Amino acid sequence: MMDNTIIIEKSVIILVVFAITMLMAMYSTWAERKVAAWLQDRVGPNRAGPLGLFQPLADGLKLFSKEEFEPNTPNKFLFIVGPAIAMSTALMTSAVIPWGDKLHLFGRDILLQATDINVAVLYVFAVVSVGVYGIMIGGWASNNKFSLIGAIRAASQMISYEVAMGLSIIALLMMTGTLSLREISAQQEGMNWNVFYQPLSFLIFLICAFAETNRTPFDLAECETELIGGYHTEYSSMKMGFYLFAEYANMFISSTILAVLFFGGYNYPGMSWAVENWGVNIANVLGIVALFIKICGFIFFYMWVRWTIPRFRYDQLMNLGWRILIPLSIVNIMITGIVILRHEIIAYLGF
Repeated sequence: MMDNTIIIEKSVIILVVFAITMLMAMYSTWAERKVAAWLQDRVGPNRAGPLGLFQPLADGLKLFSKEEFEPNTPNKFLFIVGPAIAMSTALMTSAVIPWGDKLHLFGRDILLQATDINVAVLYVFAVVSVGVYGIMIGGWASNNKFSLIGAIRAASQMISYEVAMGLSIIALLMMTGTLSLREISAQQEGMNWNVFYQPLSFLIFLICAFAETNRTPFDLAECETELIGGYHTEYSSMKMGFYLFAEYANMFISSTILAVLFFGGYNYPGMSWAVENWGVNIANVLGIVALFIKICGFIFFYMWVRWTIPRFRYDQLMNLGWRILIPLSIVNIMITGIVILRHEIIAYLGF
């Protein structure tokens, strides 16, 4: 009976997380156009529903109903697999994210997380590293030189910045002593956020997140001035929609990871007081709200950067990754190790 209850509980959480991820990805497209309009002194979407709120639904309906074209390629199966991998990896990452602490319902404590594994950070990096195959396979199977060049650019860019991202997070893991995202969140109670202790790690991780999601100024993989549409030039209808949705889903998930690793996740000032005086449920619902406020802040920052900073040249992109970010990450690891060793020696000697 208990096993069935846990299965139902986890199934509900998975469905809710999936729905929220899709909803955030869908309305990020609306927010992107609204932010662009605000920055450029325009109106933005305002026809489909109040304030244009039905615009994402109209876009989805258009993508579903458009005629689907396929290039003359001997790899039709891989042509379909590419966007499927991109979309799947974008959604799988959310499985280990702690969206809140817990809720006490039906006489049980329900953790607000699909699954809590003690190597969650490694899981995130593993899934993200598979995402590059979706882009590479799609570009190669398109039988188009522009698509292939865009796929090669994307693959080399993502692999390069994964190295810097992985190294940047090592210093944080040395400090926290755990790979569990739930434990990392729990350690940042109140305003004890990791960004205050690892600002360089946060900055490097943030820059790499832009490169991993192919967002401006690192959108060389789909640079329309050179490559038409990049790796998804030959895609139409919902296959192209999957690639576009994957980008916005990745932006949402990367914003969530940034909030959890460096900005306390669901923690907020006075949370312990709220638990004691208002109860577990109200305090933790406020924690979910706090997490989504942080996520929306990062999403806005992604959009702000897109419409204010021009894209890099490709040589600048690679130089930044290999010659600046990776050495800075290594230096940060060394400094963090020295500081931790100093504290250990002081504690051992009893000073």
